[in-house]
Order: sequence, then structure tokens, then C-alpha cells
Amino acid sequence: VYGGENQPMQQTILAIDDLMESHLMLEMCLKPEGWDIHRALDASDGLHKARTLQPDLIILDLNMPEVDGFELCQRLQADPHTALIPIIFLTAEDDITTKVKGLDLGAVDYVTKPFNAAELRARFRAVLRTKRYQDLLTTHAQVDTLTGLWNRAYFNQQLSKIIPAARYSGHRVCIALLDLDHFKKINDTYGHLFGDRVLQVVSESLVASLRSSDIACRYGGEEFVIILNKASLHGGLAAAQRMRERLATLNLRPKGERVPITASFGVA
Repeated sequence: VYGGENQPMQQTILAIDDLMESHLMLEMCLKPEGWDIHRALDASDGLHKARTLQPDLIILDLNMPEVDGFELCQRLQADPHTALIPIIFLTAEDDITTKVKGLDLGAVDYVTKPFNAAELRARFRAVLRTKRYQDLLTTHAQVDTLTGLWNRAYFNQQLSKIIPAARYSGHRVCIALLDLDHFKKINDTYGHLFGDRVLQVVSESLVASLRSSDIACRYGGEEFVIILNKASLHGGLAAAQRMRERLATLNLRPKGERVPITASFGVA
């Protein structure tokens, strides 16, 4: 997959618990697995980090001030940005009614304290394996098979997360949309197989012009869209200029004669 945002090999866990001691104990237990573990000490911070980090697993305590684990679980399940993240309750509450309620709310598992470290890691590994398989299937559905770029559905999904995160953090986000010039004429003159090759080479050229944090997508047909993270309008214009100049150097010769490839850009 081109265009940044590839699925990381290291999986991420978000632990939401109001007690720092619980976080330290959990992190010590999970350290041998090498997972990327993040903390949240209340429901508000937990909900924000769940949206922005997009962890592979959320560990949720039940007894927290203001908003308890049950209510936070419901909020996470109701939010389209976090609804697919598996949740495991890790709490001292061990009565059957409480366990059933937690599982009915959508949690994939319920573990009581004190816990056995080896068993806890095994439970987490099982959930994370399933999450990785689900992510692979989702990724496959969001990749444009011709170019290897992300597709329009992925662009829409990412934009709906990136803009709220940028507003929260104060960072800017720039969008560049480009359309290959006279592409129909290229297809009509040299055939659709060559047209497909043009789209592939253009995609490679775009990605080579970008930072790893930027996201290149095929918007449809001969249109492409780039999400430029933490970029001002000036930075977005400079990125578009780099992409335009790189496209102008492409050397495609389907019939021995070079076919110039140009594009029109819009930046916002």
C-alpha cells in the first residue's frame, strides 16, 4: 500500500483507569510482549485518545469518577470512530451480574483483579490476533487495486478523523486534489492498458514526493487526493508544486515518442 499510514507491526493498547498504580502494574505485566501502551486517567481523556490513537485494544476499568466503565463502553461502542475497537474490562468487580452486563454492552472479555499475568497476556494476544485479521480484511477493501493507493472510502474515513484531531490539537491540515490533464485522449490514442500504466506510474511519483505522514488516495478515474498532515496552505502549495514538477519528468514512450504527463492541482 502506498501513501503512508500502513498498518504498523507493533499493536497499540489503551488502558483507561483512574488509578496510576493500576497502570503501572498492567504495564509491568505486559512489558514482555512489546506492545505500545498508552494511559488515560479518566473517561474524557480515554474517549479522546481512543479516537485519535485508534488503538488495537482498549482495557477499561469499571469504577471511575463521573463516568464509569459501563457508560464509557457505551459511548465507545456508539462512536463510529471507536466502535470496532475491542474492549476488555479489567476490574475488581467479580459478581456474575456485573460481568454479564459488561459483555452485553459489547466488551469481548471480562477479567477480574487480581489476575494471573501469563493468563492475562494470553487473553490479550488472542484478542489482538483477531483484531489484526480484521484490520487486514478492512485494509484490503480500502486499497485501489490498480494503483496500490488508498481508495476514496479510506480517504473519507481518514478525513473524518484527522479534521477533528487537528481542531483539538490546533494543527493545520491541507488537502491537495489533482486531475490528470487530457487523460481521455491518452486512453483513446494509446489504449487503456497504457492508460492504466500511466495511473500506476503517477501514483508512484506522487508517493515519492510526499512525507511518510501524508496520505495519497485515488479519488476516482484520473483524480487523486492527498491529505497533507500538519501542513499550512503555503506548505500544501509547495507540496503540490513538487508533485507537479515530478510528474513533468516522467518518461513514458508507448510508441517510441514521449507522452507528456501533466496535472491540474487544487489546494485548500
